[in-house]
Amino acid sequence: MPILNRVHELQTEVAGWRRYIHENPGLLYDVEHTADFVAEKLKEFGCDVVETGIGKTGVVGLIKGSKGEGQTIGLRADMDALPITEASGVEWTSKKPGLMHACGHDGHTSMLLGAAKYLAETRNFKGAVAVIFQPAEEGGAGALAMIEDGMMEKFKISEVYGMHNKPGLPVGQFETNKGPSMAAADEFKIFVEGKGGHAASPHHTIDPVVVSAHMILAVQALTSRETDPLHSLVITIASIHGGDTHNVIPNTVTLHGTVRSLLPETRDFAERRLKEVVSGIAATFGAKAEVQYERGYPVTFNHPKETDFAVEVLEGIVGEKNVFQGTPPTMGAEDFSYMLEKRPGTFINIGNGNTAGLHHPAYDFNDEAIPYGISYWVALTESALAN
Repeated sequence: MPILNRVHELQTEVAGWRRYIHENPGLLYDVEHTADFVAEKLKEFGCDVVETGIGKTGVVGLIKGSKGEGQTIGLRADMDALPITEASGVEWTSKKPGLMHACGHDGHTSMLLGAAKYLAETRNFKGAVAVIFQPAEEGGAGALAMIEDGMMEKFKISEVYGMHNKPGLPVGQFETNKGPSMAAADEFKIFVEGKGGHAASPHHTIDPVVVSAHMILAVQALTSRETDPLHSLVITIASIHGGDTHNVIPNTVTLHGTVRSLLPETRDFAERRLKEVVSGIAATFGAKAEVQYERGYPVTFNHPKETDFAVEVLEGIVGEKNVFQGTPPTMGAEDFSYMLEKRPGTFINIGNGNTAGLHHPAYDFNDEAIPYGISYWVALTESALAN
């Protein structure tokens, strides 16, 4: 299905919604303004069911096809923004200082709204489609909150599909892969306790700064010397805090970091060995150490059958040469992973063109991508629910 005239006609209207959402961002679960806007639009379109407050501030609209009973598929968009001060210079710049849509969730939400409008008008499918508008993707696990509220069971969702824009990928192109697509993201804090004292007499102290330095170097060996090079693992210590002045050795140092992995066994290994290495080094120097390790988003795993189906749909819209399969996984994370743990489906990237990167103050979603995103959602729905 090439891009339909009706979808082209919707672009200006959908871009207007997108810019309105962009001007009024919300952080994590505080997306009531966007959620209210989405729910109002879904009711205006004539969705058969519009339910709010799922996963605190999530919204789901159900659109039934005109060809009888059948399965229900879910299409997901995220609604939350980021705590970044905008520097895009666009007319529709955020009206909330320190908050902006720097990841394109305004575009994701608007494209899915455009698809919902089209599908509610035509209903050229069997069964039903659930359009899912999720809060708190940026670190709040909003997808999990919606799942725990019973969304999958309540709407009888059998498959789920997600989409994210990608700066640098030309508008009109898509990419995806099978299997692990994005990494599991875990967080850890290491609390090192030594014995402080005068910086001129380090022999009377147990210097937690030195202990921490050894830990930082040793932890990197877990990736370079203990992990199969083909099994991706990233361990980054991104924050170090200890001491207040130049001539006092502190009592404590705190390290804060992240672990990214693509395989369950690599994830288990990293957690276990991090704790062992930290404990061993602390003991070597006569210090004490505690590791607080918190598992975050799981691996985003694209199911092979559903990925092949999505690729076929995309090729029907933009042609085979504009759909890239086998794209290498990234070590970023995405909480759509929780939905893919519960139901088969896939997660694809849509080209955003030559724009600033994600999470950059100058980023803005490219409205030229709108017809392609809407067309994907429409063609996916009509193809998946054709029989």
